[in-house]
Amino acid sequence: MTTPVLEARDVTMRFGGLTAVRSVDFTVNAGEIVGLIGPNGAGKTTFFNCLTGLYVPTEGTVSYKGTVLPPKPHLVTQAGIARTFQNIRLFANMTVLENVLVGRHTRTKEGLWSALLRGPGFKKAERASEERAMELLEFIGLAHKRDHLARNLPYGEQRKLEIARAMASEPGLLLLDEPTAGMNPQETRATEELVFAIRDKGIAVLLIEHDMRFVFNLSDRVAVLVQGEKLVEGTAEVVQADERVVAAYLGEPFEGDPGEAEAAEVEAAEAAADATSTTSSTKGEAQ
Repeated sequence: MTTPVLEARDVTMRFGGLTAVRSVDFTVNAGEIVGLIGPNGAGKTTFFNCLTGLYVPTEGTVSYKGTVLPPKPHLVTQAGIARTFQNIRLFANMTVLENVLVGRHTRTKEGLWSALLRGPGFKKAERASEERAMELLEFIGLAHKRDHLARNLPYGEQRKLEIARAMASEPGLLLLDEPTAGMNPQETRATEELVFAIRDKGIAVLLIEHDMRFVFNLSDRVAVLVQGEKLVEGTAEVVQADERVVAAYLGEPFEGDPGEAEAAEVEAAEAAADATSTTSSTKGEAQ
């Protein structure tokens, strides 16, 4: 039996007259790694933003462990969903350790007065947070750089640090937006191993990625978004064998594509033109 962690039902997101995401149903189960792929402009990041409270869906609902999520990012994080971003969003002038500690904000109960007075309760919570942050830095292999400024880390390590900061909120589901963008093959391989290790800790993972080899190696299931709609979903083998997926990536029309009729008309016109040209050429040769 699989236990759903995330359930999106009929999620639609419109911006004025543009529908970026249309009636998408989506589920992530406990212990799963699920990939979300699609051509540029397919609506993947918009869908991520709907899941994490950055956008309020025009229609539909998003639930985490059976509870509908409030459309507020900090409340979504508090509920148990954390994310990284396509463009790295670290605090550049803070240390590696401080960046991870920021991710603990939803799991600490100390308030303003406790922080100002710095009593025993505050100091105990501060020590606990630092211990947890160091555990995460050990996990991603950056404990030795705890006092380095985030801006001085190599690109691949900055990506790892952002993942550690997301994990600091103790999520049950981690959303990764293009985690290997800009990485070399060695860094990509290290990230693949890291994602498997995160899943082994009992955290479900949903990722957007353009590196198909990375996605298919990792994912238990893969879903394909095209023009804001879910085209197909299944195992890596099922998705790779689907002709509509190949057509979507190559820019060719697929069944149900809004542009299919127009493309068919163009092809028919071209065929007619070729036939006319061939006929004229044959007549000329005969004469």
